[in-house]
Amino acid sequence: MTETDRLLPEVRDHLRSAHQLLINGEFGDARDGATFETTDPGNGRTLATVAEAGNEDINLAVYAARTALNGPWGRFAPAERERALLRLADLIEENAPLIAQLETLDNGKPLSASANADIPLTAGHFRYFAGWPSKIEGQAIPTGYPDMHVYTRSEPVGVVGAIIPWNFPLLMAAWKLAPALAAGCTVVLKPAEQTPLTALLLGRLALEAGFPPGVLNVCPGFGGRAGRALVAHPGVDKITFTGSAAVGREIGATAGGELKHVSLELGGKSPNIILADADIETAATAAATAIFFLSGQTCSAGSRLMVQREIYDDVVAAVAEKARELQLGHGLDPRTTLGPLVSGKQLERVTGYLASAERDGAKVVTGGRRAGDALAGGYFVEPTVLADVPDHLTVCRDEIFGPVLVTQAFDTVDELATRANANQYGLAAGVWTNDVRKAHDLARRLQAGTVWINCYNYFDGAVPFGGYKNSGHGRDGGRAALEKFLQTKSVWTNLA
Repeated sequence: MTETDRLLPEVRDHLRSAHQLLINGEFGDARDGATFETTDPGNGRTLATVAEAGNEDINLAVYAARTALNGPWGRFAPAERERALLRLADLIEENAPLIAQLETLDNGKPLSASANADIPLTAGHFRYFAGWPSKIEGQAIPTGYPDMHVYTRSEPVGVVGAIIPWNFPLLMAAWKLAPALAAGCTVVLKPAEQTPLTALLLGRLALEAGFPPGVLNVCPGFGGRAGRALVAHPGVDKITFTGSAAVGREIGATAGGELKHVSLELGGKSPNIILADADIETAATAAATAIFFLSGQTCSAGSRLMVQREIYDDVVAAVAEKARELQLGHGLDPRTTLGPLVSGKQLERVTGYLASAERDGAKVVTGGRRAGDALAGGYFVEPTVLADVPDHLTVCRDEIFGPVLVTQAFDTVDELATRANANQYGLAAGVWTNDVRKAHDLARRLQAGTVWINCYNYFDGAVPFGGYKNSGHGRDGGRAALEKFLQTKSVWTNLA
């Protein structure tokens, strides 16, 4: 059975329909008529032609967002915002089969991941933040003036420009949209050019859920054009971005010059640490999942496996065996456990790092090549395990964003903590041990925004997620995410 044979009728119909910009509640072509193609990374074939936003489209979207903020959306009561967010979560679940196949076609991830992880987490995120609108409060503040009444108001920061990556297109949209909408902001969303389809569908569902026109505008396009226009637009009050550190620096510089609010969730080279007292089979299985899930294309991937020396060989052998058991294939094939990389550009990046590792003398335990034969038309790389990799090698320092695991031995916990922190990133870390004191001591010492102990890559809408150092600043998830879309106003009233 081919990928085409596995498509649901509603998916076929959706792919044949127009994929236009959503601005002010209406779908339409770009003002200059520009379009681009989105590709199935499992076979390299074109999925759909999508309208490409330019400067004029961004102008119109920002104006629509400002109009909605000052108009109908600004008059929504907290309970109305709550109902709209809950209805959107319901619609995501009601349309789950359509959304899951679109996400897999556009991104390449196995359908099981789209259906069983991305969609439930997305709906859960909207439901979590639906509980916040009625709990956004100010406070009365006593002062040194006896006849003065002083209170604060928590108000929406305004129009938000949200720029999201291609690895979790639907879920990353939810991470930005749910807290922004709960806070009362309006949004112009620019999805990654590689994966625009589910963002556009999400915009349609938002209208169906009762969000007024202009509250959510969806403008697919390229970073150098639509993204830059959105970041620099004087009508945008805040930028929230998830992506690479290089682009994050550029956005931060531009937004800082305009004195915009900005939050950045950037890359990672996350150490996954296994101490000698850990259960080897459990830790090795989790370590393989931590790097090979979504073909390593996650910012929190456990891409640097650090193992205490006395169990190092056993752990590396076990992880390599798990890698060999993975089944590469198209995301719609139910046998697939490892999908393709998202694009030809990403394929070149990852294979370039593999060539670098080979030149630098890294030991390849398994994998190390682009997958060929029946998979040659797609962007597939074999799951790769590299052993005994020195700290100074490029593959040990850089975020590869592919199914490439660097493994290293360490002797003492003190040595480990120093080496694990000697990196530009600080997004996440994992610790595997049966000693609770060691676990929490390492959690304190590791410079990372998230530390998972005896687990890895768990997420919940209630829990903040973000990084230290070059992994960015600001948090997605939890109250911390909501607060970045709010600003405080102080009101003084003379009662004398």
